[in-house]
Amino acid sequence: MALKGKMEKMKMSDGAEIGVYRVQPTGARRGGLVLIQEIFGVTEHIMELCDGYAADGYEVLGPAIYDRESPNFQATYSPEDIQKAIKIARAEHPFDLSVADAQVCIDELKKRGAVFITGYCYGGSVTWAAAGRCTGLAAASGYYGGNVGSMIDLKPKCPTIMHFGEKDHGIAMEVVNKLKAAHPDVKVYVYPAGHGFNSDRRTDYHEESAKLAKQRTLELFRANGG
Repeated sequence: MALKGKMEKMKMSDGAEIGVYRVQPTGARRGGLVLIQEIFGVTEHIMELCDGYAADGYEVLGPAIYDRESPNFQATYSPEDIQKAIKIARAEHPFDLSVADAQVCIDELKKRGAVFITGYCYGGSVTWAAAGRCTGLAAASGYYGGNVGSMIDLKPKCPTIMHFGEKDHGIAMEVVNKLKAAHPDVKVYVYPAGHGFNSDRRTDYHEESAKLAKQRTLELFRANGG
């Protein structure tokens, strides 16, 4: 399947120019969407997700947030690549910078209407942080963010939903239940799946859960101006 968008350079708040995958909406524009990558970078899979949301009517920006440390980083799911990705995410790239990059993308899209955010894995954590710390978001939908447990006290400033897999070995259900208890206004959905259930490239892919989570995400966006 041919990709519909293209990588372009955008200047971030720290002055760095990073790649951002931009794709224009098909048909009438419903709004802007910032889509935050998995730990593996802006891979073909992430670009295809961006294209999917563009087909739903969104102008999508997918920032390559590891470009400062490893330009054009696109990991496979090999053990070696997974270790490289973890090293960048945990030891080399400041998490706050990812949230700041999301804000730059939000500001760019806001010129043309309502802006939403979604993200997967590492991007799910960024999505939760952005919901509580960024300005200008109409709604947020985060998928299985492993760092959410350390940010449970954060209060989303926009309507927010979160998605988790009940068989996720990296995120304990205890954390998910704590999130539910701390934020009764946030819909926290749990699926009969593992970590990464949205990715058709991964062994944990669960098609039914992925479709339902996408449907809920679009319903959230459409209920909030998109």
